[in-house]
Amino acid sequence: MDPRQDDLYTEAAAAFGPALQRLARGYEADPDRRRDLLQDIHLALWRSFEAFDGRCSVRTWVYRVAHNVATSYVIRQRRTQSRLVSVEDLAQAPHLPAADSAVDQRHALERLAGLIQRLTPLDRQVILSYLEDMDAASIAEVTGLSPSNVATKIHRIKGLLARQFQEGAPHAE
Repeated sequence: MDPRQDDLYTEAAAAFGPALQRLARGYEADPDRRRDLLQDIHLALWRSFEAFDGRCSVRTWVYRVAHNVATSYVIRQRRTQSRLVSVEDLAQAPHLPAADSAVDQRHALERLAGLIQRLTPLDRQVILSYLEDMDAASIAEVTGLSPSNVATKIHRIKGLLARQFQEGAPHAE
């Protein structure tokens, strides 16, 4: 075992721990399953640093590993649930009446998280990365999409989420 692996993991976990928790929340609403997912992400991240060669930034590496683990998790969950929809399907989904205008910030964030969790893994990965202040080029490096495709996806997803949120789409429970 390479001692550098432990050092890289420790530094990455300290620097990106809160972001990884937010990422796990974006992929899993259930707190118990979210903890399991986060544990899987940390294990995969630690293992991955054995092969880290520095050709990309540590940040890019962390997000790439985390999103790959989370996407695999979603694919496994898809076998038992068929709730995932594409951006296009979400745009055409029936809308519920707007929620009470006095919805507090926590409920608003839960609603937004619920909308994000309904996206396909790739769209979810793009928007969660964007919400972590990654630019289109960095997201492209993580996802394998072109930067212009990432920028287009971000624009479309943001517009869709804003419309769904304003129209009172259901929130995660």
